[in-house]
Amino acid sequence: MHMINAYDPANAGELGDADRELLRRRERLLGPAYRLFYARPLHLVRGDGVWLYDADGVAYLDVYNNVASLGHCHPRVVEAIARQAALLNTHTRYLHETVLALAERLLATMPAALGHVMFTCTGSEANDLALRIARAATGGTGVIVTKLAYHGVTSAVAEFSPSLGDGVATGRDVRLVPAPDGYRGDPAVGPAFARGVMAALEEFRAAGIRPAMLILDSIFSSDGVHADPPGFLQEAIDAVRAAGALYVADEVQAGFGRTGAAMWGFLRHGVQPDMVSMGKPMGNGHPVAGLALRPELVRDFGARARYFNTFGGNPVSAAAAMAVLDALEAEGIQDRAAAVGAYLVAGLRRLAAAHEAIGDVRGAGLFIGVDLVTDRQSRAPDRDLATRVVNGLRERRVLISASGPGGNVVKIRPPLAFTRDNADLFLATLADTLTACQA
Repeated sequence: MHMINAYDPANAGELGDADRELLRRRERLLGPAYRLFYARPLHLVRGDGVWLYDADGVAYLDVYNNVASLGHCHPRVVEAIARQAALLNTHTRYLHETVLALAERLLATMPAALGHVMFTCTGSEANDLALRIARAATGGTGVIVTKLAYHGVTSAVAEFSPSLGDGVATGRDVRLVPAPDGYRGDPAVGPAFARGVMAALEEFRAAGIRPAMLILDSIFSSDGVHADPPGFLQEAIDAVRAAGALYVADEVQAGFGRTGAAMWGFLRHGVQPDMVSMGKPMGNGHPVAGLALRPELVRDFGARARYFNTFGGNPVSAAAAMAVLDALEAEGIQDRAAAVGAYLVAGLRRLAAAHEAIGDVRGAGLFIGVDLVTDRQSRAPDRDLATRVVNGLRERRVLISASGPGGNVVKIRPPLAFTRDNADLFLATLADTLTACQA
């Protein structure tokens, strides 16, 4: 699914001389495994809020990035990083106040049972650590994820990140379950999802595999964005816990106020995880991530195994993450995500009335999926149209991507600085693009 809007080298002739030279250098120096976005790649040099600027100074509206989740180059975060970098940057084997203050503030936003935080640099590392702890705590090895989940790129985590594609083998002790799709699947989302999870647990039992964890991105981003109805996860989580396994909430995508309804995506569902992994938005683009967990899970693990991450929780990273929390509190960002997201969904649904290709609009806060179809009766995914729309928007200076098993769900996930005016510009540009792509 990461290839939906990938650059095709056959189009290099459409680029200017300077960009063609950059491409040649990139291929020579970075090798073939990297990918670029869009049929005509972008050469970006600067960011500011919801805007990204290319080498010619042309501005692009960013409707995609949750890495710089607050907005590109947010002044609070930039100042905090610069101030701390000028003072001290070491690791967590020395006493330092900031990492402790960060842990206290993060845990204060979560259920009381989650009493520890362990810091990493990336969400991949956080999920890798969650796997190690889950296996140590349960004695099991089995992992349950959705069919197109993405949880990271370490060797272990890639085995339960099927969205990485057929070239990355699913682990022997991993079972994939259908995403909770109320549009194409059973509208009774909760019971249907629980049946899939229980079937996976039965497969484990039959194979003599003890389950360790169910790990879920609560917005199901790679599966095509599935958010409703809130509360549908509980039955599946109860089944997993009854089998002796743990529930891990992967909040890299849905966390830090993005859904508008709550600080964390799992809180929309009223469930209590055993562990919560955090990543990308935590430092607004600075590499900081972490894992919050129940203290009893790490007690034996910590007694037997040494955990250390050279850069995880370092003073500069902790300062960046503290600045993100400051901004969330001081600038009303979560409430704005709820209000602007609702405004955007209403606009998209009005657009759907004029475009038969929009089969469904769904999401929460500023995380929205627009499901493009060949026709509404069959609900057949229209991947080709989605690809044209993504690239058509890029040519109209709006950046976006797509996801889902059919590669047809336009994924709307802008920086949280997004306003109603930005939404209006996006809606107008999307309308023009859809019209042009269907002409």
